[in-house]
Amino acid sequence: MITSKNIVVGVSGGIAAYKACTLTSKLTQKGANVKVVMTENATKFVSPLTFQALSRNPVYTDTFDEKDPAKIAHIDVADWADIVILAPATANLIGKLANGIADDMLTTLLLATQAEVYIAPAMNVHMYAHPAVIQNMQTLEEWGYHFIEPGDGYLACGYVGKGRLEEPASIIEAVEAHQTDEKHLFLQGKQVLISAGPTREKIDPVRFFTNHSSGKMGFALAEAAAEAGASVTLVTGPTSLAAKHPNIQTIHITTADEMYQEMHKHLASSDIVIKAAAVADYRPAVTYEHKMKKQDGPLQIKMERTKDILKSLGEQKSGQFLVGFAAETEKPFENGHKKLKSKHLDAIVINNIASKGAGFAKDTNEVTYINKYGKTEHLALATKQEIARQIVKLIHQDMEDPEQ
Repeated sequence: MITSKNIVVGVSGGIAAYKACTLTSKLTQKGANVKVVMTENATKFVSPLTFQALSRNPVYTDTFDEKDPAKIAHIDVADWADIVILAPATANLIGKLANGIADDMLTTLLLATQAEVYIAPAMNVHMYAHPAVIQNMQTLEEWGYHFIEPGDGYLACGYVGKGRLEEPASIIEAVEAHQTDEKHLFLQGKQVLISAGPTREKIDPVRFFTNHSSGKMGFALAEAAAEAGASVTLVTGPTSLAAKHPNIQTIHITTADEMYQEMHKHLASSDIVIKAAAVADYRPAVTYEHKMKKQDGPLQIKMERTKDILKSLGEQKSGQFLVGFAAETEKPFENGHKKLKSKHLDAIVINNIASKGAGFAKDTNEVTYINKYGKTEHLALATKQEIARQIVKLIHQDMEDPEQ
């Protein structure tokens, strides 16, 4: 998995830089060839000589320190690497990488390498939750970078919370798991059907009823399932998003009835069905061919029920693993449990949209996953991409052993 691999360990300037020493040592003990690249600030926490002794290779700290005149150092090391691990990755380093800034040896190498890059953030809990940091991490995830989540606990600044660099052994385990196709592609051969986004229900040529759904959670689930090797059919209402993975076939719809038709059309050929879309429960009973003109006094529009897509899928499924979403603002667990049973679901993802950082149109989410046997997993606040990956893994685990 990593034996004989050429691995660059990128160390940026945070107190957690001392853990990179253990990481370098453990990688070397496992038979990897390790070269360490440090930012100038990182050298204020740990001496380059320490990493040189642990890796038994020269340590790179300066773009202009060309050790071999026949080679350009940052290009040579970038081409040499099979894997790059950034540990610790500070908010500053993540921001530079997400914005294409290359002003030192490490960031210049990162723009030049074609190796897979694993990022292990470490920073203050409030920095980790800052919108700029979240957006930068989301950008990097969309570009194909892999994040190793920080742990919860006591931080050097005195705060307690998320932001502590993951332990070196866990970082190596995460890299090895991703490098092993059998583990990484755990949905290989599976057909996954996902709904995303809002629906629009027409009133007249210029007006419609809709909701606040952006489709971000559904699209993140589609990407996560595709990354795990599945062939994904994504049925989406109107959004500004585009699926990037080649394993995703996107079908665009507008109304609840159109989504009903497409979801049922692909149900029989699917192994997993995830209904993450926010579908209109009601639509105007009458629509108008021409624009309605303003009139004096109030306006009343008679509404009629749309078809219950999730319930109908639950009634007609024949072996598919069916997952629903419950976006709630009050009594989320009580309402979620009712939905799990009444819709004949295998699992439900309860999303309290009143929680800070969760819900529609945001880049982060916090949810609770419950399967039909009562197994409950709370997924703490993280980017929707990370939440999606965790949900997909939980679905896979339940399909393998639902009562575990």
